Amino acid sequence: KSQTLKSLWTLKPPNRTLHRHPQLLASDVYSQYEAVRRGEREIPKYFNFASDVLDKWSEIEKAGKRPPNPAFWWISGKGEEVKWSFQELTLLSRKVANVLTKVCGLQKGDRIVVILPRVPEWWLVHVACMRTGIVFIPGISQLSAKDILYRLQASKATCIVTDDTLAPAVDSVAPECQFLKTKLIMSKGSREGWLNLSDLYKNQSADHSCVKTRMQDSMTIFFTSGTTGSPKMTEHSQGSLGFRPLLSERYWLDMTPSDVIWGTADTGWILTSLASVFDPWVFGSCIFIHKLPQVSSTVILNTLCRFPIDALVGAPTLFRMLVQNDLSNYKFLNLKHCMSGGEPLNPEVMEQWKSKTGLDIHEVYGQTETGIICSVFKGMKIKPGSMGKAAPLYDVQIVDKNANVLPPGQQGEIAVRSKPIRPLGLFSEYVDNPKKTAESERGDFYVTGDRGIMDEDGYFRFIGREDDIIISSGYRIGPFEVESALIEHPAVAETAVVSSPDSLRGEVVKAFVVLSPTFSSSDLESLTSDLQEHVKKTTAPYKYPRKVEFVQELPKTVTGKIKRNELRKKEWGQL
Repeated sequence: KSQTLKSLWTLKPPNRTLHRHPQLLASDVYSQYEAVRRGEREIPKYFNFASDVLDKWSEIEKAGKRPPNPAFWWISGKGEEVKWSFQELTLLSRKVANVLTKVCGLQKGDRIVVILPRVPEWWLVHVACMRTGIVFIPGISQLSAKDILYRLQASKATCIVTDDTLAPAVDSVAPECQFLKTKLIMSKGSREGWLNLSDLYKNQSADHSCVKTRMQDSMTIFFTSGTTGSPKMTEHSQGSLGFRPLLSERYWLDMTPSDVIWGTADTGWILTSLASVFDPWVFGSCIFIHKLPQVSSTVILNTLCRFPIDALVGAPTLFRMLVQNDLSNYKFLNLKHCMSGGEPLNPEVMEQWKSKTGLDIHEVYGQTETGIICSVFKGMKIKPGSMGKAAPLYDVQIVDKNANVLPPGQQGEIAVRSKPIRPLGLFSEYVDNPKKTAESERGDFYVTGDRGIMDEDGYFRFIGREDDIIISSGYRIGPFEVESALIEHPAVAETAVVSSPDSLRGEVVKAFVVLSPTFSSSDLESLTSDLQEHVKKTTAPYKYPRKVEFVQELPKTVTGKIKRNELRKKEWGQL
């Protein structure tokens, strides 16, 4: 819908003075939309990220007005390296676009499931889908045959792209997928019934005209991470993913064409689309990718020491893992800015990272449905345990069960005002699920299902998922505050807190604890008492875990989120 920025700002004005980069030129893509951000020009009716952002950067680059940084920089960890300029990205993605339309016969609006690890072709297919108007559906690289069947049947995708690893799983379920017509494989060899994308796109013409897409046209469908129930299909548009970073001010990501950013998330997660596609490329920055077949502390740290990476984006699990190392042995080449998202980061980990590296970790908060709606941006005071303030374009509030806005200091549900004007960054709908789409709205708000609290300064703190809240003897206990207390103890490497049945109290707090590799104890009973006493002293005594179980690892989604629902169901006998 065509709206002016002035109407968007009537809900919530910008909450900071913007940092201007002197090296950015007036011809830079982001600067060209300054009038729209000021409300002097309407949001355009038509927009396509490939033609209106990437191709524009290609032209700027060709004119010699962009630093000689690559647009995309990939390493395998085994000596292979790929560097593309915006001009090369434009040319190669047009070739892939011709494969999708001319060879596979796909048209605008068709859906394609793409399940690839962190390989350059994932980015080429992504951009090719933008050019053709084909709806891109990323999948995490560790899906099972059952997962793939569910996604192909639910999405009615007509094409799938994957590699040698998952091709057998696709073949095992393909006969049950009536809409699937074409299978593309990324492989050095051939496979019966599959077209080889690697060979096809190299021989295609680079002559391709980008389709005309409207702001509200479907662009990407994400399957939610599935920590509760079956994954839902969350649809985003050209506007909510592609135009949003042009419309929004520099908040969570404040970069220049000279900067290099590394996002470590799996390709199936929305954070990869935000941190490793749309937001950096709006600013003409370089996206750095390591294939990371296995996420290892040593590999991450050595990469930061060898390559000029300015910004690092990862899940809290990444930073919890890194602080377990002796970081005095590593000297980062260029790292200046660290961001964490996906779930809350414990203050203790932030303090350890700061003391060992001198760098702050800036938290960001959002969902598949919203993108990033809260952040600790550059230059902003960091409050440990806080995920920052509401991002521009979003009126974020804490509301009660009747959608009444609660005052600062009161706990409630984190919500985004969606009426009378729906923020551009919000998802369009849960595809084929009007009931769930309607349930996500309460009064004038989209409700996140996360509980939180806002202080007098407008900083938000995450308390827990609505269904993660523990009610014991009438007390409401958020798992995150107990986990934060536990992780301060030197014996604890990682922990997850859930409710557990209790005949007297209804339910009590139970902690699953992974011990630090540097800690060993044969007296776990004594350690349990020590941990309980530590929590009593660190937070309110009623929150301490009455049950403690030591485990080798915690169940997680591939995005690094702890699957507390799985632990909780196990406790309550539902698994």
